[in-house]
Amino acid sequence: MSEDDDWFESAVGDGDDDTDSDDTDFTDDGSDDADGEGSPFDADESARSDDGGDGSPFDGGSDSPFEGGDDSGGFGDGSADEGATPFGGDDAAFAETDGASDETPFGGGSDDDSPFGGGGEAGGDGELFDDDFASAFGSAGGGGGGGSSEFDDEDFESDLPRLDLGIEGLDNMIQGGIPRRHLIVTIGSAGTGKTTFGLQFLHHGLEKEDTEKAVFITLEQSHDAIMATADEHDWNFERHEEEDDLAIIDLDPVEMANSLQNIQAELPELIEDFGADRLVLDSVSLLEMMYNDQAKRRTQVFDFTRSLKKAGVTTMLTSEASESHEYASRHGIIEYLTDAVVHLRYVRQETRETRMAVEIQKIRNANHSRETKPYEITDEGISVYQQANIF
Repeated sequence: MSEDDDWFESAVGDGDDDTDSDDTDFTDDGSDDADGEGSPFDADESARSDDGGDGSPFDGGSDSPFEGGDDSGGFGDGSADEGATPFGGDDAAFAETDGASDETPFGGGSDDDSPFGGGGEAGGDGELFDDDFASAFGSAGGGGGGGSSEFDDEDFESDLPRLDLGIEGLDNMIQGGIPRRHLIVTIGSAGTGKTTFGLQFLHHGLEKEDTEKAVFITLEQSHDAIMATADEHDWNFERHEEEDDLAIIDLDPVEMANSLQNIQAELPELIEDFGADRLVLDSVSLLEMMYNDQAKRRTQVFDFTRSLKKAGVTTMLTSEASESHEYASRHGIIEYLTDAVVHLRYVRQETRETRMAVEIQKIRNANHSRETKPYEITDEGISVYQQANIF
């Protein structure tokens, strides 16, 4: 490994110098005879003929599927002598006459062979759906008798391991917590607390009785600036660093873009060696800005997020909001590549002071509130007021 690639080991210990940086690839990977007998378009038996020819499918002859003749195979008028017409007559598939056939698949008759019921006694041996509609789905949705239409929240809960974000009030808006190994993106404009959000996410894991190791990668601020922010909230990151539970890595975004191939090749192994449970990248927007071509930008960011998924660590990315759309990231990419999206934004009203609001846009495999709630940044970090309304 070259000296320029020593971006992680200085913070988390010695890495594997045998990593081959060249291993990562960024490449986005009728009729048999048109004039012969039997042609639906020839002159003698034209499909559009109205002269009553026996071979015309649209005429009124005895073989017409649209008429009620004896040999009609199509759309007759429902008379009793139509034979096999599917929309009428004794053998009609959709008949509603008193003399409906035993063969009708949609009911109308009394035969038990109808898969959708419609006639005879409900719950016949041949019915696909009987009176208890839920029974057709076995145990799905609780599969109870009585045809209950109610679904409990727990019916939608998955068995994936979960973790809390550590944001007071916001965790209550997420039923059961964020599934582990998910990629989360927090999108917001300047001053909404994205960096504080990420640091608080790590702090919550570090303070657990069973400590969850954490990595913070910053492309915007220095190591000292991050430590100062943590000290303002009395999170004691210095102690966690000394105990080898926390690694703070400050990278120049140009350096990271130039070394991205090496970084994403090495990152999963280095995270595993460190034993990280939580990781924050602040911010992915600076990485996106290094690429002018939209297709290449999307490919590079996709490959990077895929390497994080491979690392098996629960990751939070921060992203600047679009200047033209507060509910989108700057480049409109990262929200489609992540499992959860949280929006931090300003709410400005003429008659009231400016307030900050949080909204959960999506969390895969987890139920969550879709309400917009106010929050504040205090000495203890971000606090969401779940019981309050923003308007």
